[in-house]
Amino acid sequence: MDTLDKSENKQMSCVDCGTQNCKYKDRTYPDFCLTTNLADDDLQWAMTRYDEGNNHEIMVASAEVEYEGYCQWTRVREIMEFSRKIGAHKIGIANCIGLIKEARIFARILRANGFEPYSVICKVAGKKKSSVGIPEECESIGAAMCNPILQARLLNRAKTDLNVVIGLCVGHDSLFYKYSEAPVTTLVTKDRVTGNNPAAALYTAESYYRKKFGL
Repeated sequence: MDTLDKSENKQMSCVDCGTQNCKYKDRTYPDFCLTTNLADDDLQWAMTRYDEGNNHEIMVASAEVEYEGYCQWTRVREIMEFSRKIGAHKIGIANCIGLIKEARIFARILRANGFEPYSVICKVAGKKKSSVGIPEECESIGAAMCNPILQARLLNRAKTDLNVVIGLCVGHDSLFYKYSEAPVTTLVTKDRVTGNNPAAALYTAESYYRKKFGL
């Protein structure tokens, strides 16, 4: 069974399971399995939420996109197909200034396919990092702060139907997700070391990056 090291005193969860049998009914499960130990009220709470607002529409559209484009469609196309299914026409783009080229290409693709893109860049307003209490030494790699909360507010003001994140920094993306009124999906996750392919560090964690991660 492919499980993580259990020598530490820790609460076990799905990453510690070597079976992934939760999608089956006639298989074995570890004692700590979140499925077999699930409280009925937690399950009911979650299932009930799918009937709130547009949650059901989003859930169905997501499953249909997964099914129809499985191992065929790029994420760019998946976003467009998903947008069509939920009736999203005005697509907000919350992009990092370092990925403006990628944002422009995506906007061009959206326009060519009948959508209306609207972008707000991370450095909007041009406020200094120190103006919000960020240590001044952080300004050595650029004085202007990223402003994900303002990005979200301006996209809210623009009444976008769906917002797409392109390369926002770790943590800045968290604040954007928190304040966006429209549903959010991510097209590009920034990783300056791996060419914006953060999964590369996971694929090499047991070889080249083993010592760097303390494994």
